[in-house]
Amino acid sequence: MGDSVIEMKQVTTRFGDHVVHAGIDLEVRRAEVFALIGGSGSGKSTLLREMILLQRPDAGAIRVLGIDLMGIDDANAQSLRQRWGVLFQHGGLFGSLTVLENVGLPLREHTMLDDALIDEIAAWKIEMAGLAPEVGAQYPSELSGGMLKRASLARALALDPELLFLDEPTAGLDPISAGSFDELVLTLRDLFGLTIVMVTHDLDLLWRVADRVAVLGDGVVQGVGSMAELSKMDNPSIRPYFDGARGRAAQSDLAARVDEQHLKELTSKPR
Repeated sequence: MGDSVIEMKQVTTRFGDHVVHAGIDLEVRRAEVFALIGGSGSGKSTLLREMILLQRPDAGAIRVLGIDLMGIDDANAQSLRQRWGVLFQHGGLFGSLTVLENVGLPLREHTMLDDALIDEIAAWKIEMAGLAPEVGAQYPSELSGGMLKRASLARALALDPELLFLDEPTAGLDPISAGSFDELVLTLRDLFGLTIVMVTHDLDLLWRVADRVAVLGDGVVQGVGSMAELSKMDNPSIRPYFDGARGRAAQSDLAARVDEQHLKELTSKPR
């Protein structure tokens, strides 16, 4: 499969008479952060659900990690799911379980490891997600929004996935929490070579984290590229991400951070 981790060809999805996808072609490359954006009803979340076997398109072909999803049987589907992790928009943690128990749950379901080792691995994943060790003893209802996202990410990482799916990972977070989550995503990609696919409306996240972005609109892919490349495209489905006040602010913020980092690098060099 080379560098292709996900391949979608002529994917068509309908809800009754309404066509959501009218022949989607996409490729996600190994170890990149790939984002899906588009207006409400453009089919971003539906496309993500089709990638993770929660929904089947009406036509087309989807291959994930070299496996054809359209004709997959239950046994192979179960095996494939163990190779990816998913962070759902609202976390999806079980409220009756502690964070440590939530993170360890995939390990208890899919491995033969003993409880002590599972707890040790779960604690490591919690730390990896940037949470203090004592958070493992807390319940989801006791966590802030940012902590809940990190706990959900720790569970998504429990089985050491090759592929990570993030659905609106910074939705509902304050700017500081969202910014630290951005850095965490990049760290995980760089440390472990993860391929990351995310659906987001967060322009700061797109500029800071995404290697490539696909813009969905009118049932098709309107454009694919880095945010810098998309910013040069004269397409009415793409321009609102760059011409509005929020789009300009995100670009200015990124430029300021780049200048600040460059200054730090210059001043830290030995004379």
